[in-house]
Amino acid sequence: MSTVLASAAVPPRDPQARRRAGTLLLALALLWPLLVLSEFKPWTLFEPGNLQVIGGFLSGFLPPAHSPEFLGQLLTATLETLAMATAGIALAFLLAVPLALLMTRALSVSRIGPGPGRWRGEAVRQLARSMLALLRAIPEVVWALLFVRALGLGPAAAVLALAISYGGMLGKVYAEILESTDTRPGRALLEAGSGRIAALLYGLLPGAGQELTSYTVYRWECAVRASVVMGFVGAGGLGQLMDQSTKMLNGGEASTILLTFLLLVFLADLLSVGLRKVLA
Repeated sequence: MSTVLASAAVPPRDPQARRRAGTLLLALALLWPLLVLSEFKPWTLFEPGNLQVIGGFLSGFLPPAHSPEFLGQLLTATLETLAMATAGIALAFLLAVPLALLMTRALSVSRIGPGPGRWRGEAVRQLARSMLALLRAIPEVVWALLFVRALGLGPAAAVLALAISYGGMLGKVYAEILESTDTRPGRALLEAGSGRIAALLYGLLPGAGQELTSYTVYRWECAVRASVVMGFVGAGGLGQLMDQSTKMLNGGEASTILLTFLLLVFLADLLSVGLRKVLA
């Protein structure tokens, strides 16, 4: 009886404690040289001289600019940025969906059973995977610089850059989401003689629709931010307006633009929540 009470008084021991501690020590051992090489010294921000400089810089952002002329320019630039992001994501979606369907093993007819087309199907999936890797390997800013040289200044360069880069990202994640969901309904439809589109619509999308929608809206939000960055290389929109304000050392205009960025992120989050409720 005393043995039972003594064993009950001893708290249970985590069997994975040593492994977690070893993993943590290994991560710290690998991270420390990287922090040293990157010259990561956050404590320098709190030195008296640096705090004074930061305070003076931030004080220039107040109050935010609100003149009618600037707000008109801000509205035009915001609409241009939203148009670039939406058009780029739409083209990226059209590029990503066919490649994702080709790469998704759960929609492969050749994998149902042994047959001469099995190796051809695998070759097609590898080709689609390689194309998606190529599309997303080059950052969208680099694509924008190339298209600006070819098409000139304007939103068209940003739209094409987003379409190519985000097409690779969307296609890869779409395929992974479709693979991670319950693939048995889609497989059953294929084995019954259904086509890939029907297996996708009735077998895989009911379980993966919310996650696919959430990721697509998230990528649209990222495209809005990327459109702003590409404005610094001549693609127009909020980025170009921000570039002009910073070059003119107009902190009030810059703070108003930053508040607009924040508002766009909130709107994207509300859109994602609303779409997920609709698809629930």
